[in-house]
Amino acid sequence: MPTECSRDQFGYEAVEGRQVVAGFDGGQVTSDAGALLLGAANRAIGLVQRLAGCFADGRAQELVEHTVETMLMQRIAGIALGYEDLLDHDELRHDPVLATLVGKLEARRADCAPLAGKSTLNRLEHAPTSALDRYHKIAHDPGAIEHLFVALFLEAHQRPPERIVLDLDATDDPVHGHQEGRFFHGYYDCHCYLPLYVFCGRHLLAAKLRRSNIDASAGAVEEIVRIIGQIRERWPRVEIVLRADSGFARDALMAWCEANSVDYVFGLARNERLVGAIAPQMAAASAEHAATSVPVRHFKDFTYATLDSWSCERRVVAKAEHLPKGPNPRFVVTSLATGAIDGQTLYEQIYCARGEMENRIKEQQLDLLADRTSAATMKANQLRLWFASFAYVLIETLRRIGLRHTQFANATCGTIRLKLLKIGAQVRISVRRIKVAMASACPYQTEYHLAYLYLRRTAF
Repeated sequence: MPTECSRDQFGYEAVEGRQVVAGFDGGQVTSDAGALLLGAANRAIGLVQRLAGCFADGRAQELVEHTVETMLMQRIAGIALGYEDLLDHDELRHDPVLATLVGKLEARRADCAPLAGKSTLNRLEHAPTSALDRYHKIAHDPGAIEHLFVALFLEAHQRPPERIVLDLDATDDPVHGHQEGRFFHGYYDCHCYLPLYVFCGRHLLAAKLRRSNIDASAGAVEEIVRIIGQIRERWPRVEIVLRADSGFARDALMAWCEANSVDYVFGLARNERLVGAIAPQMAAASAEHAATSVPVRHFKDFTYATLDSWSCERRVVAKAEHLPKGPNPRFVVTSLATGAIDGQTLYEQIYCARGEMENRIKEQQLDLLADRTSAATMKANQLRLWFASFAYVLIETLRRIGLRHTQFANATCGTIRLKLLKIGAQVRISVRRIKVAMASACPYQTEYHLAYLYLRRTAF
């Protein structure tokens, strides 16, 4: 039997003799109550406060409603919570939990919301790198922002490690408009940017937006010089290994490593000369596979130089493999000595481990919206990429410190968001306190409690 409803109440079918009534009278409610952990992670490393120091604010401060620091926290937390577009902030500007994260519950002006809307945040993203003018009152320092990524990585270690491995990779960032710097990339079969990422394990050290009409390794030497220089200022004795696919096996990068006591392990694109050098091993692998019907692999160590692009001979490790689908030869060029590590260990335990970086890039682009580079200029899109990257740093801090002894210690950013940040709650604000009453049925209360305790102990 249909039920009646009024303008403010909605009646539904009865359940076990109880009337079901709904209404928009629940007060202030949020779906992002778990985001308070992001605030604790931010305080643990002082992220947003230090990032705000990379910006110059030329506005008349007595008239400013939204400071650079509050806008940065709002934008980065919004990305971490999965809000990909600036348009979302016209609704988020009234969210009580996000306002609590930002530290601004009320606006100075009666006609203004506590948080910034899309237009104000859009002006932040279009902050120039040059001097301020009448149209652009907020500017940023790209060098200082890049320096901050490495500084946060260094501070995450209580003592210097003996060895670190820096992973480099380029990936496609498709664009669907007429953004500055867009080019068609044949390999990815789309118009895109080609950002360069540098990771050390789960730590993000660089996210550089680039045009796609370049070699994958373009600019890698400059980025590595900057990053390794900053690392060695703090850790002068650390051993450093660069790891990347064949797109980075370029003489300029390898020669710089050899001249600066940095080791490398790079993939090497196969050619007729390389395949010919392991013909006996491939034949043996093929014969063994024919006899056993299981994958077979052999390894060979030899020196090799290109006909004209390399300045010297270098060690190459070859994998001569035969799979059910056919032959599968692979090659790696390295500066690591034969006596230090054998070829099979080098390939299987060192080089193949670079696949883990692919997961980090997926987190960046799929979970943290790093490919939403739809602004008109490359400078604005680089800022968007950095904001997504700092959202990654924020969630990685939560994962590394707060969730280290929980089932989410190795969870992706998307899983952490879904399980721990997207929690429904009623928010009650009084004169003395802000009470966020989270759902009692939340199944991850233990993990939330542990994360809270660990982060509180590590306040910046």
